[in-house]
Amino acid sequence: MINKPSRIEHRIRLHKRIRAKVSGTAERPRLAVYRSLAHIYAQVIDDRAGVTLVSASSHEKDGKVKNGGNVAGAKEIGKLVAERAKEKGIKAVVFDRGGYLYHGRVKALADGAREAGLEF
Repeated sequence: MINKPSRIEHRIRLHKRIRAKVSGTAERPRLAVYRSLAHIYAQVIDDRAGVTLVSASSHEKDGKVKNGGNVAGAKEIGKLVAERAKEKGIKAVVFDRGGYLYHGRVKALADGAREAGLEF
C-alpha cells in the first residue's frame, strides 16, 4: 500500500515546484504568502540578496487587522503590505501563492495589494 502525502506535504511539494519558476529580484521582488487557520502573512522578498524587504501579518501587535482567518482580513493585509512596499519604492512584484490555491484568502490578499497600487 502506498502512503498518501499529507495536506502539508502536498502543499510543500507544490510550493517547491512554484519556487523553481518564481524568483524575486531587486527590481521585481517576490510577494510570498503563508496562511494558517487563524492568520495570514505576506512578505516581499529579494531572493538574490536573500533579504525580506517588507512584511505584514494579521499577527502583528499593533492590531490593525483583528482577524486574518477570513477574506476581509486577508484583503487588509494585502493593502498593508502594498502600502509598506510603496514606501520603500517597490512598484511591481512577482506573486508567490506558496502552494495554496489562488482562491479565497490568497486571492483576497492579492486583490488587496493590487487595489493599493502594487503591480503583478
